Amino acid sequence: MIGLQHYLTVSAILFVTGVFGIFLNRKNLIIILMAIELILLAVNINLVAFSAFLHDLVGQVFAMFVLTVAAGEAAIGLAILVIYFRARGTISVDDVNRMKG
Repeated sequence: MIGLQHYLTVSAILFVTGVFGIFLNRKNLIIILMAIELILLAVNINLVAFSAFLHDLVGQVFAMFVLTVAAGEAAIGLAILVIYFRARGTISVDDVNRMKG
């Protein structure tokens, strides 16, 4: 039987993968956005697992709100990325410092 520990283990692996994706790859903005999505997915797995374990729907409802925020974040982040690429011709994170001023 799959218990709460299994869900928490999968969630921890996804969370650590997302954090490593952010810290180890600071060059590509698309990979950073995907790593943030992995972190949000890990949080959603925790919310749903604890909600099912405690027989309460509040965690699942809150997970739906997190999914809504993640979808908005992805849409706005990709829109900013497309506009930045059109203006600069590259999506390298190192070149973002040129936007100051």
